[in-house]
Amino acid sequence: MKINTVWAAYFSATDTTRKVVTQIARRLAHQTGAPLETFDFTLPQVRKEPKAFAEGDLVVFGTPVYAGRVPNLLIKYVASVQGNGALAVPVVCYGNRNYDDALMELCLTLEGNGFTTLGAGAFACQHSFSQTQAAGRPDLSDLTIASGFADQVWRKGGSNGPISAKVRGNNPVGPYYTPRDRHGNPINILKVKPLTTEDCTNCGKCARECPLGSIDPENAAQLTGPCMKCNRCVRHCPKGAKYFDDPNYLYHKTELEEQFTWPRKEPELFL
Repeated sequence: MKINTVWAAYFSATDTTRKVVTQIARRLAHQTGAPLETFDFTLPQVRKEPKAFAEGDLVVFGTPVYAGRVPNLLIKYVASVQGNGALAVPVVCYGNRNYDDALMELCLTLEGNGFTTLGAGAFACQHSFSQTQAAGRPDLSDLTIASGFADQVWRKGGSNGPISAKVRGNNPVGPYYTPRDRHGNPINILKVKPLTTEDCTNCGKCARECPLGSIDPENAAQLTGPCMKCNRCVRHCPKGAKYFDDPNYLYHKTELEEQFTWPRKEPELFL
């Protein structure tokens, strides 16, 4: 394989997907001798125009998993990215529950956009809702596995057909995961939005960094659009002024922590 550029391409609201994708891409750049470039499409201004890659590019392409799928507010943009014969390594990062059909969905989308997929991986990372669920991940073990995975991809040296034929998941992909209470009733948190305490200084950091551009830059307590519950504003606020208090959201968070913090899920790799 002649590789001109290795790309670390990712949406990463709380930096965990970035870490995994960058580790794999950095190792591939070392193996190929090609320069490493970054395409971070977390912020909305980056997603205003579709990204076009080219033959000779090797793209490690990562997204988080929301409700067992590629985030519904992101998949339309992912479907606009053009491969043009580039090679791709799809990667999804999930909060230690399950990645369900997310990796399959990402593989199928990239393959349908003109990418040739060489391998794919699913990595458990700290859940965006939680300080305890998969806390600290990706950790050293995960990143070591990510480097080894890159070596395996490079040794493979070519494609034996679409990687979607090998990954775990349904084709066509199934519905989004639905959280439920202990009586089996669905819990809907789609319209839940973060609140803001009086500690907020209206510095504008949350507005600048909201992946959907939904926080009013003049009034950080005001949301002007949808919220994907990525918790970027909560994690990145310098005053700790952003939080969620919706009962359904908190119930779902607690259920996830109680049911899916253990056992530790290890990376699943497909070649």
